[in-house]
Amino acid sequence: MLRRAAIALATAAALTAATTGSASAGGPYRYATSADVGNRLTVCAEDLTVREFIGVLKRGQTFEVKGFNTGEWVYGFAYGNVNANGWVQNGWFC
Repeated sequence: MLRRAAIALATAAALTAATTGSASAGGPYRYATSADVGNRLTVCAEDLTVREFIGVLKRGQTFEVKGFNTGEWVYGFAYGNVNANGWVQNGWFC
């Protein structure tokens, strides 16, 4: 049980560390909300890592919002050079 907790904590820390470097500063940018589900939003970050698929969206590419995880992560379809479903950090949309 303790080992599982340690692994989960290490995984969360690694994901957080990877996320902080995945999007460029220059905001503040718009956060996606539940009203955006089904909408295609434009990415304003220079680079935005798509988790699960592990690809990178570039500024100007789009992301169709399909759902949320506590508001910090947005699930959807990443259009552009990724063209797959995945999770992105919220707060990097135009």
